[in-house]
Amino acid sequence: MKIAITCENGSVFQHFGHTPEFAVFEIENGKITASKMLSSGGSGHGALATLLTLEQVDVLICGGIGGGAINALGSAGIEVIGGAEGDVRQVAEAFAAGTLQVRQDFHCNHHHHGEGHDCGSHSCGSGNCSH
Repeated sequence: MKIAITCENGSVFQHFGHTPEFAVFEIENGKITASKMLSSGGSGHGALATLLTLEQVDVLICGGIGGGAINALGSAGIEVIGGAEGDVRQVAEAFAAGTLQVRQDFHCNHHHHGEGHDCGSHSCGSGNCSH
């Protein structure tokens, strides 16, 4: 199984559509067997779904994500787990062990392009989220 986690500076990035990169982990028998970083290339929401599909990712783990991105990823056969926080390696290890704990308020509701939007319990503006 291959998972991708939205990432910036080793931590789960909180806005899928603006993530600078993905931490990609291969998991077998509850253990991480390989890992690498994958640049988003500054791509937007739709292109990110294609990028993850080409990388043959089975599961995306992220902080916040909107309904359109969830639908695009789902159509590509990629399971989405939102509401994750913290160090990407620790998140991947918890996922592999079946112990990953996530927030339930991870859906982003977008407004006009360029404005902030509400991501559940935190506000996002210009792609930078703060809790």
